[in-house]
Amino acid sequence: MTRLHVIIPLRWSDFDAYAHVNNAEMLRLLEEARIEAFWRPDDGGVGGATAILDARPGAETIALIARQEVEYLAPIPYMRAPIDIELWIGRIGGASPEVCYELYSPVGVSPRVLFTRAATTLVMVTAATGRPERISDELRHVWEPYVEEPVSFTKRGR
Repeated sequence: MTRLHVIIPLRWSDFDAYAHVNNAEMLRLLEEARIEAFWRPDDGGVGGATAILDARPGAETIALIARQEVEYLAPIPYMRAPIDIELWIGRIGGASPEVCYELYSPVGVSPRVLFTRAATTLVMVTAATGRPERISDELRHVWEPYVEEPVSFTKRGR
């Protein structure tokens, strides 16, 4: 099982009146982790091994969010240490990968707490037409080592 680990610091503004990460900010944390893991740097340089998507202005292919699901298992309390977000690909369809996440307490903190599970379905789209575009062989090759079973949401069907 190969997963990407993205370390994201929490901001004071991420927290609400209940002193835990606000649900709207949770989507921002997922977005930051996804961009860090899969998007090339703005300067066009090389990021990590999976940073292959080009989201700069003028890119021919863009990734749009088609669906997101979040399961909150425990509130994320205020802490200064950054949280550990594990990412993997739950499946690769014709034009859409499913990015899966588990958000954990900071590295080195014991006991390790799983705060949140989530999944985002992206659709690769031709920027000029807005139509879905098949995932290239290059993307499949890069992402293949990170494919494992999708997130298993515990609260589904209740």
